[in-house]
Amino acid sequence: MMLQQLLLTGVLTWTAVTGLPCDQMFPSRTPPLNVNSVRPSDVAVLSSIGLHMHSTQLSTVVSRLSELLTLFNPALITPLSDEANLYSSPFVQSSSLVEQAKEVSLYLQHSQDIDVDESWKLLLLFVQVDQLCVGEQQVQSVIRGVVEEVDESLQLLHSQLKKTIVSVALWDGEYDRLNRMCPCVQTSTDGEARLQRAMLTHALQESLDELLVKKSWFSDRDDFTVILQDETFIMDLLSVSDGKPLSGSQAAQQTDKLLVQMWTNLLQPTSGQHSTDDNGKIIALPCPTEDQPFLRTEANSPSYHHSDASLLLHPFTGTEMPCVDFSPSASTPASVHELRPGDIKVVAAVGDSLTAGNGIPSSPNNVLDVLQQYRGLSWSIGGDKNLTTVTTLPNILKYFNQNVTGYSLGKGRQNTPQAFLNQAVAGAKSKDVPSQVRALVARMKNDSRIDFESDWKVITLFIGGNDICDHCYNSLLFSVDSYVRNIRSSLDYLHKQVPRALVNLVEPLHILPLREMHMDASLKCPTWLVKILCPCVILPKNNSEALQLVENLNRGYQKSLHELVESGRYDTRSDFTVVIQPFLREITVPRLPDGRPDRSYFSADCFHLSQKAQTLMARSLWNNMLEPLGNKTDRQDFSADINLKCPTMTSPYLRTYNNSDYEYAGPPPTPEPVTNWGSDFSCKDLAPSDSVPTSVHKLRPADIKVVAALGDSSTAGSGAKAKTMFDLNKEYKGVSWSIGGDQTLETVTTLPNILKNFNPSLKGFSKGIGQRQKAFNMAVPGAKTLNISAQAQALIKDMKENKEVNFEEDWKLVTILVGGNDLCSYCLDQDNLSPKNYSHNLQLSLDILHKEVPRLLVNVVEIFQIETLKTVQKNTLACSLLQRTSCPCVINPQENSPEIEEMKRINHEYQVEIQQLISGTRYDGKEDFAVVLQPFLQTSFIPQVGEGKADTSFFSVDCFHISERAHAEMAIALWNNMLEPVGRKQAYNNFTYDPSKIRCPTEASPFIFTKVNSLPSPPVTVTTTTASLTTLTPTPETLCPPSLPVWVPVVVGVLSSLAGITIAWVILFSCHKRKNKKEKAVELKGTGF
Repeated sequence: MMLQQLLLTGVLTWTAVTGLPCDQMFPSRTPPLNVNSVRPSDVAVLSSIGLHMHSTQLSTVVSRLSELLTLFNPALITPLSDEANLYSSPFVQSSSLVEQAKEVSLYLQHSQDIDVDESWKLLLLFVQVDQLCVGEQQVQSVIRGVVEEVDESLQLLHSQLKKTIVSVALWDGEYDRLNRMCPCVQTSTDGEARLQRAMLTHALQESLDELLVKKSWFSDRDDFTVILQDETFIMDLLSVSDGKPLSGSQAAQQTDKLLVQMWTNLLQPTSGQHSTDDNGKIIALPCPTEDQPFLRTEANSPSYHHSDASLLLHPFTGTEMPCVDFSPSASTPASVHELRPGDIKVVAAVGDSLTAGNGIPSSPNNVLDVLQQYRGLSWSIGGDKNLTTVTTLPNILKYFNQNVTGYSLGKGRQNTPQAFLNQAVAGAKSKDVPSQVRALVARMKNDSRIDFESDWKVITLFIGGNDICDHCYNSLLFSVDSYVRNIRSSLDYLHKQVPRALVNLVEPLHILPLREMHMDASLKCPTWLVKILCPCVILPKNNSEALQLVENLNRGYQKSLHELVESGRYDTRSDFTVVIQPFLREITVPRLPDGRPDRSYFSADCFHLSQKAQTLMARSLWNNMLEPLGNKTDRQDFSADINLKCPTMTSPYLRTYNNSDYEYAGPPPTPEPVTNWGSDFSCKDLAPSDSVPTSVHKLRPADIKVVAALGDSSTAGSGAKAKTMFDLNKEYKGVSWSIGGDQTLETVTTLPNILKNFNPSLKGFSKGIGQRQKAFNMAVPGAKTLNISAQAQALIKDMKENKEVNFEEDWKLVTILVGGNDLCSYCLDQDNLSPKNYSHNLQLSLDILHKEVPRLLVNVVEIFQIETLKTVQKNTLACSLLQRTSCPCVINPQENSPEIEEMKRINHEYQVEIQQLISGTRYDGKEDFAVVLQPFLQTSFIPQVGEGKADTSFFSVDCFHISERAHAEMAIALWNNMLEPVGRKQAYNNFTYDPSKIRCPTEASPFIFTKVNSLPSPPVTVTTTTASLTTLTPTPETLCPPSLPVWVPVVVGVLSSLAGITIAWVILFSCHKRKNKKEKAVELKGTGF
């Protein structure tokens, strides 16, 4: 049915929709008298309050909702769409909820188009979390103020309006505004800020729920009620995860998802109401059903309320000490392998919120308390009270040495005096641990209670959960290699700086069992909150590929720690060692007698661990420390009664590899040196199109006949294979990433060598050294964006003159990368090298290609983050001298200086300018021409070989030009970008050697992606009714009688909005009269989660 597709694709920008909208789309036979019997079609007026001048995404969602409701009632009146547009009026820019409620009431009462007493009204009241600036000590007062303002607004609406449903919702959409609006909020990490924001939002949700329960939903009349939407509207978990705003395409997709969420919350709930497939590509939009036809109210669909939760009894958290021999060594030992518990003088710890102590004693009804860091109760470092009431490693050690120090007390953040040597930071990831250990060592050295040189120390390092929770948003940053590199850097620092230390390296816990807490609704866990804190673990479907990736990463982290320690790297002297403590490798979920997971082991958010769980972790850590290597407990059974072990006469020491008679496996074998940077090729379908395509959006790799490239020294191949300074002026064009064609893919990885596997007759690639075989490699070393138009004109001339090229008929691929030299010289010529000029010059070049070259696809590669060059250091004359000469504006300024910060800003503006140029419609006019932005260098990442130093094997001898190895990595990244849809392209490159990284076109996606073919095409489908959802099957079927002329839906879709919607409603009505199905939903096929 084309009609419904046309109607709803206007509502949802990134979705293709098929099938009739809903069966229950008609108003009640007689106007309802009771607020609990109002159907969507009965709503005559939709309005809202709580929108602000910055609420762009929210305004869009509300506007889409009004379009959707218009399908149910074409006569719907929405003040949002007329001259009384409330959210854009100057009044709203500084108005409160109460003032907006007054304004809405007055408007509705005085509008000549509205019968205010007889028309049913749906009013949306939004509380915007992103408008709040909350300091650590102000949370309760801010929440109280918001609740009072909402209460006053609802009382006013209740007194002024009849026949009204008010739907209250929290909105946390403009996430990038937090730092700009809240200079008073200071957090150590993005993770900590994210935790605070999530907890504030959840506490507001609970407080509003309590208000409405107390006020009986303002439903003392039959014609008025208030509901609270079950979940907060969050613009996107990705932006929450990394703190960055969404791209335009991501925001468009997310707007559609938020519309679905808002619509779902407004309807009476049905089983299976809202679901997606594993990749988030299918979203089911619920419909009113015959059994549940009304808008939701508390009376017709009672909901769970936070105040209904039963209080859990505080578990017994003390531990009995069974040991009898607490004596230290007769004299202070010189060897870590002869260290008794009584010899320990100092305890310390680094890690994340599980070590910082977030929410350890919080009651189930107090999610906001999870923000509190109860460091004194932390399993590995807390020292509150004593072992009879609080079980922690320090409280156990106090039996052996009552003067042990370093433990944390009470509450507070890591920089408070009472935190002492607990330097864990809430929300921390492995990348944050190096800074934690530096802060830890500084505190140790500067505290008079510690004899830094002589005291024996136990340091516990536990990290990795937050890395796994966010891995799906940046698989490189949270890869196993990145994780172990961060741990190695931290341990290296401790090994170098700290004498007399035993480091407990606790394996990351097996995190998948956490999902069980969020799969059973009866546990009343705030799952939406944990989706913010740990999206990559909670969101994947059971048995999905995404879930297997979580498991593999988790096990990879654990295994990598063993390989690191068993290399013997930290056993080079007798007073230091690192011991893996594996008790969290496997987790047994504690269960209630009825088989459900036991929530008492978790804090109020069902994510952090309660004191009951921390007690068992402390016991298990202690026991692990006394167990010999090779025979350590590697499972944490939270349902077991764990007793403390004791040192014995035969084994009085804390166990290390040496006193366990354990032999390390040794370092992994050194890989054989790489002799070339070739790649494997596994693609099977290499055929071109059946006939030469006329559209660039139907272009297969094998259809490409000619390749070309424009740019600077990176494309010219300058110094790519240089061995000495004298080779730097040589242009190794044959190995150039985007245009080189030396040898074959097995030995030289370039884009043309990949394409040769699809078309052996490919033309245009450069070979060898210098200009003789440059072919269509027009790049010139030192070129700036200003020079690219001349390169484009030279390319066109050479193509036309080349007898092997059919200029009119051959499909061509041109790759452009330029801008590095502009940035390197920006400080010397800011006017000519401004971001606007960068974009303008690139536009001139693209205009030439667009005008003069038929059958052309242009790759524009996004400019990289050039400050990476500052980390490329080598103690050679070439690096110290030539790098500064080649890129003075980046290399010469000091780190963190105003000059380098300005360069970072300009670099970012270059990226923004090129994105805006290519995302527009300037180059959309020709069917045989397209420009695609390939963003794999947007967030470039080069492996580190030391703290803050890049692996110089990716650079030539001058530490500026890129080596053949980097050319190969860029070629793979460019190719893979070409096979990724616009809007979902990987915006980073891992630059780690793996010859199998080359991707292949698929049967479902055989074409090189452009902006047009990245959009979902409307399929021809039939709807099949199951439960309350409509599913898609591939068999075409006519949903309306064949007598309906084919031209009617087309005409309706093209008509103006009012006429179109009215006619559409009539046609839908005629179709529905012929059907008698009970339940139906619309399926939306999106572009991915």
